[in-house]
Amino acid sequence: MAIWDIYGKAMGKPVWQLLGGAGQEFITPYASLIPEGRTLATQKEDLIRKVKWAQGYGFRAAKLEVCIKGPYAHHRLHEGDEAIVELVAACRDAVGPEMTLMVDVAYCWSDWKEALRVCCRLEKYDLFFLETPLPVDDLDGLARLARATNIRIASGEWLQTRYEFADLMDRGHVDVAQPDVGRVGGITEAVRVAQMARDRGKIIVPHCWKTGIGIAATAHVAAASSNCRFIEFLPSDVAYSQLRRDLVKDEFVIQNGRIELPKRPGLGIELNEDAVERFATAADQYARKPVQSFA
Repeated sequence: MAIWDIYGKAMGKPVWQLLGGAGQEFITPYASLIPEGRTLATQKEDLIRKVKWAQGYGFRAAKLEVCIKGPYAHHRLHEGDEAIVELVAACRDAVGPEMTLMVDVAYCWSDWKEALRVCCRLEKYDLFFLETPLPVDDLDGLARLARATNIRIASGEWLQTRYEFADLMDRGHVDVAQPDVGRVGGITEAVRVAQMARDRGKIIVPHCWKTGIGIAATAHVAAASSNCRFIEFLPSDVAYSQLRRDLVKDEFVIQNGRIELPKRPGLGIELNEDAVERFATAADQYARKPVQSFA
């Protein structure tokens, strides 16, 4: 990412132009919404509030983090499939039919038939995709699920290099590939994954969560890709992470549910040096802490 930024600034061009030019006229963001609360009722109330906020802010799409079952359940909630359907239904009722909704269930099932039973109940809520229903290495299960449901199946946030994505798309038959620029191998490898997906008639919706650097890099990959339907985005002023809020000075602006293609050279961002120093100091202090012995 840094090398592409340097290259773009040296050439006086935004990175997406150096990647081959625009693959689309604008970038469409979606809001990732994580509910807070230690009970199903409080998470439901919070998620409804947040999806209404996203709609009012100008987002045309939102992803509901319905992580209430399985190994990554929020606040150690362990609800059943009925609760997943209940949350999705409530949010669809809250925003109406016009807003695009996606759902992340964080690998909550280990059996594709169990996942399919829930997918059949969720189909009427018009979801754009269902993210990570099964472990990413359960390629046979993903393939069977993708063939059996009308909901697009999305996965790939943890994968590295185009080779793992080749397996995910060719053997796992996922509909939506989700490369994370910071994990997959940088901008170059993310673009290769996007091209592989395009050649297979699939779309990409990159995963991106941590910092403004990754968000900027993801935006340039999206700008250069004709098959990138959305990018993951949450404005810094409402972001959960202080690192996300403070690390870069610049911020994309949503207008009419869209983000314009970046115009500034390189990634189009500048680091907040005070924040870099503050976070580096904190990381150094953390690294110097003595290891606690449990002997």
